[in-house]
Amino acid sequence: MGKVRFGFFKVAAAVPTIKVAHCSYNAEAVISLATEAQCAGASVVLFPELTLTGATCGDLYRQQALIDAAERALQRVLDANLPIVTVVGLPIKHNGKILNCAAVICQDTIYGIVPQRFGSGVFAPFNEADSGNITICNQITHLQSDIAFAVGDTTFGIQIGSDSSQVLSPAVDIAAAKVDIVLHMTAEAEYMGSYSALKNRVLGLSERLCCGYILCSAGAGESTTDCVYTGSRVAAELGSVVAEAPRFGAENVITYADIDTEAIEAARINRKVESTLERYTVSLPYCESNGDIARTIDPMPFIPKDLDCGCEEVLNLQSAGLAQRLRHTNCKRVVLGISGGLDSTLALIAVVRTFDTLGLDRKGIVGVTMPGFGTTGRTYNNALTLMQELGITLREVSIRAACEQHFKDIELDPTDRGAAYENSQARERTQILMDIANAVGGLVIGTGDLSESALGWATYNGDHMSMYNVNCSVPKTLVRKVTQWAAQTESNSKVKAALIDIVDTPVSPELLPADKNGNIAQKTEDLVGPYELHDFFIYHFVLSGFTPDKILMMAKIAFADKFDDSTIKHWLTVFLRRFFSQQFKRSAVPDGPKVTAVSLSPRGSWAMPSDANVDEWLATL
Repeated sequence: MGKVRFGFFKVAAAVPTIKVAHCSYNAEAVISLATEAQCAGASVVLFPELTLTGATCGDLYRQQALIDAAERALQRVLDANLPIVTVVGLPIKHNGKILNCAAVICQDTIYGIVPQRFGSGVFAPFNEADSGNITICNQITHLQSDIAFAVGDTTFGIQIGSDSSQVLSPAVDIAAAKVDIVLHMTAEAEYMGSYSALKNRVLGLSERLCCGYILCSAGAGESTTDCVYTGSRVAAELGSVVAEAPRFGAENVITYADIDTEAIEAARINRKVESTLERYTVSLPYCESNGDIARTIDPMPFIPKDLDCGCEEVLNLQSAGLAQRLRHTNCKRVVLGISGGLDSTLALIAVVRTFDTLGLDRKGIVGVTMPGFGTTGRTYNNALTLMQELGITLREVSIRAACEQHFKDIELDPTDRGAAYENSQARERTQILMDIANAVGGLVIGTGDLSESALGWATYNGDHMSMYNVNCSVPKTLVRKVTQWAAQTESNSKVKAALIDIVDTPVSPELLPADKNGNIAQKTEDLVGPYELHDFFIYHFVLSGFTPDKILMMAKIAFADKFDDSTIKHWLTVFLRRFFSQQFKRSAVPDGPKVTAVSLSPRGSWAMPSDANVDEWLATL
């Protein structure tokens, strides 16, 4: 048995060095690469279109000598008794037609022949009426364009050549039957700009059809007469590139891709994708994927690849949600606490954008800074700078005296720095914001982010509560990134400098007194763990529903250069315990816009009982 794979299915896309029309030579190249792929732990190896003959034989495909040579080459591959599922292309004559086909073999058995559906050049389109048994290499096997193949729990279908560019491509039918992976063997001549279009087609199909998609195209051995072939190999999953090979390189090369079939299943569940077609399915011998997982794993899954577009969209979504709430309530004033930290800064930027969009006076934004026992000069001054330079109404209300009186009222020793000491400050601040909102006829805008909600890092009925929370679906890593982007695009030099300093300031609730040098003493990530880890956990736990042991394995790959295994496991355990124990806070959160793919609102996005037990999840670790 190989390593635990957690649904990762290894596919190899192999481009052999071929000689056009030299079938026996090409068969040996196929055997060599398939053997290499098997040794590397792949379950399936995919070759380009018409591998055994070459894809540029033109009218030679009409020659019976070439058809016979291709069949002998296929027999040679069968005689090699390869213990890996091998998908190889060849021309086949059937019912008086020449068909462009893929043979699916394992060991010495042909498990099915898949013809190109629409045909091209000398190759006839395939009529489904011709589906049925065919004899080749002295074996009776099935010929059909929509066969599905099962290797263990993973299924794949095959698409050939230019079929992918058809409106009703076979890939659509393959995905409609909830087949996990589309294997596309092709031989597309390339020219300037063509590869980008090809790659975009692969990404688009994998996203739209909710599947994995592997493309393997012919290499330089086919570059004859008027065309150039580059050996393109691209693997995609749900719209993202999993593996991509350099072009114009040497031949006899293999690209490996581990397709996450559990992620595909989770995406189909989330999108409510139903199977609409039944397919003839052939079960193949189970060739277990093993070895290292051949893919990178993004340590920052919430961060958009296109920062300018992504950050702009975050602010637009926040602004659009708040704008509708203001229009509905006919409200022209809002109140929010400005601490000089990341969350309140992002909320302020979104609110300012909303007021500008609605044509409202920025003075209707009441920013309240509420210094307390842990407030440092750094955060206080940044808060003042932002409010002054953005032209909003500035209010300052110290919470020290009120909290000291409250400590007396509840008989709390002020040297007792426990939960009551900290939470009373958060609740005092919330009371101030709520009462100012009542006084000015405005709404309190919440600033707590998705990461804090997942961890329960909020004071119940304190910063946990507001009248509308623009940050509720934005994780801390994205809050930082959008704020950083806002600094880069800011024209006001004072605002820009404040934003840059806020991004560099340690995350802290500032509820405990500063150190002797006046610096922040209470650093959140020292207490609950690095937010980049927690945001990674949130994404894969909530969105994909992965088990903790799979998340741990993925995090080890994603953060291999930053955190050791024991550190990751420790904080994942903390995450699970807090996520389950703090659900009661999420069951009573205010409205707010769903900005990322993950929202923990109980009103449709995340339904979870407050008293669910975490033990079964912890047991997987």
